[in-house]
Amino acid sequence: MSYYERAKTIFEQEAGELKKLASTLDAHFDEAVNLIFNSTGKTVVMGIGKTGTIGHKIASSMASTGTPAIFINAAEAMHGDLGMIQPGDVILLISNSGSSQEILNVLTPLKRMGNPIVAMTGNEASPLAQEAAVVLNVHVDEEACPLGLAPTTSTTATLVMGDALTICLMEKRNFKAENYALYHPGGALGRKLLVRVQDKMTTDIPRVEENTLFRDLIYEVSNKRLGMTVVFNAEGKATGIITDGDIRRAVQRFDDLKILTAADFMTRNFKSIAPQQLLTEALELMDASNITTLPVMSNGKVEGIISIHHIIDFK
Repeated sequence: MSYYERAKTIFEQEAGELKKLASTLDAHFDEAVNLIFNSTGKTVVMGIGKTGTIGHKIASSMASTGTPAIFINAAEAMHGDLGMIQPGDVILLISNSGSSQEILNVLTPLKRMGNPIVAMTGNEASPLAQEAAVVLNVHVDEEACPLGLAPTTSTTATLVMGDALTICLMEKRNFKAENYALYHPGGALGRKLLVRVQDKMTTDIPRVEENTLFRDLIYEVSNKRLGMTVVFNAEGKATGIITDGDIRRAVQRFDDLKILTAADFMTRNFKSIAPQQLLTEALELMDASNITTLPVMSNGKVEGIISIHHIIDFK
């Protein structure tokens, strides 16, 4: 068997375990979501070793999507890091066996502090599970490791459970793209999420009137280099648009192009976007409509044009 064929069996094995795990989810998951959502403090994720690495990712994901969270290494917790925990914090303890000594060591001081505990464990009968207010079961029947020793499928299950918890909390908080951007202002993604259509649109609007002849509107489309033009009536109201595609179809459809006017083949019910909308929303609308430009409109007036090139070129 080639390595890529072996890799496929590993993917299939882990995916199969995840499907089985998904079928076991019940109201305990809802309890965990509500407990964290209604807390007056942060979520403190604790783990050790490989589950600690997964826990660090879970805490990071929560913090970046609206749920205040930190990670504390369980071993370090017993040497002063428990001081990071405050009243109102919810503690998420991760241990596949539920018997890791470093995790068990923190149970007594956490109980004295009065912080509710959510256990993420593969053993519902473990000492950790017995002490937790809520248990999230991440049990898997088989590790991908052929020796059954290295945490593989079990850590994948823990990671996915953490992702599910994070996303459900994110949705419960009605967390939006603009909120995400506020937590990621330094990266390219954050900058793009904060940018509005009005920040990148051009105000040099290609424009023709309804009675503009075919040859003249071609010149306007070519001159402005946006692949389209807005069509206005005699009162100055935008009544349609004409794109490169409309022009190509007109050449095939009409016999006498000399007398053809913009009103004869313009698209009347055209898509548009408001200037204060996010640049990402413009991109989504373009993708959904299979178009590359959008008139930017406010109170029925065209204020600019946003094109796919304005978005792609934005750094």
